[in-house]
Amino acid sequence: MLTKRPATLHDYDFLYALHRAAMKESVARTWGWDEAWQQNYFREKFDPAKREVLQWQDQDVGTLSVREEEDELYVALISILPEFQGRGWGTAVLQNLIHRAQQTGKTFTLHVLKTNPEAQKLYERLGLQIIAEEDYKFKMQLASQPTPD
Repeated sequence: MLTKRPATLHDYDFLYALHRAAMKESVARTWGWDEAWQQNYFREKFDPAKREVLQWQDQDVGTLSVREEEDELYVALISILPEFQGRGWGTAVLQNLIHRAQQTGKTFTLHVLKTNPEAQKLYERLGLQIIAEEDYKFKMQLASQPTPD
């Protein structure tokens, strides 16, 4: 079973390796991959207080970052190591978050790189639609209404 725990400063190396493994291809197709730039940017933006680490059998396999506002639940990041993808874990995590958004009447949103069609297809299967287009990414949304318990 997939579990979550709060990220700490000690997770930096794992989380950068995850970023590199899971995002390098899409980032390279969008901007090109500059290892030094990626390391510097990641270091500048790294804030473990805004992340959780996803684990399977006590092994770190992914990360999740969610921002919850009064009327919106925004998935800032969900990423799973490539060797653990395809097991339904990302789908399950997102379905739980969608359910939480629906229960609280919040809009569920996220962004996806245009160069990541696999993720975009997953989000579309979960009922998200593109509502805005930016230079390199789509904003996707599932309008949520409260549902009875």
